[in-house]
Amino acid sequence: MTGDSVPDPFAGHPDWSLDPPRPIVPTPASMCGNLRGRRVLIGMPGHGWRADLRADEKVVQGSRTYVPVMPESEWYRAESEQTEVFAPLVPVERVWVEEYGVAFGASGRGLDVGSRLVSLDEPSRQVPTAALDASNLMGKRVIQIADDGSERRDLRAVTELHASESGDVCARVTAELDWYRWGWSGRSPRTLEVPVHLLWVE
Repeated sequence: MTGDSVPDPFAGHPDWSLDPPRPIVPTPASMCGNLRGRRVLIGMPGHGWRADLRADEKVVQGSRTYVPVMPESEWYRAESEQTEVFAPLVPVERVWVEEYGVAFGASGRGLDVGSRLVSLDEPSRQVPTAALDASNLMGKRVIQIADDGSERRDLRAVTELHASESGDVCARVTAELDWYRWGWSGRSPRTLEVPVHLLWVE
């Protein structure tokens, strides 16, 4: 395998014909329009990044533009219960928005260290990983692929892979709102059993 090649997650699964989901491509917030409710990352080049955040609309103070940013759990709670939450103002140049790129026929990273190196100039592109190839699932952001190839996102896995009553390999998932509500209210979420070949880690 050359340094530029990308492993095909379907190589050992020839019956899987659905295309993989689109990757996440972080885009500077200054280049994006409406930010309310968008998933964002914050940080500084050469320093590091923080994810699992949501943004509100940009605000201008003096000559600078800021983005109100809050933990995703707080965003969901505010939207669900119609309450106000504190959102620190982050300079727009330190905010990247999670946009969706173009899906390719292959996904995943090589196992060698060189193929995993990224630039620290901006947050790295996140390529989905087939659930069967992920080291673990519980609590991860996941994508369900429908039979027509459409993507269902904003889901969290609540189990690892297991055998269903019919003998299929599956994992249970829940809507992200229900995942976070489980934490703040203790209310068990509604879950759906998804076959492994239709499930990806985002």
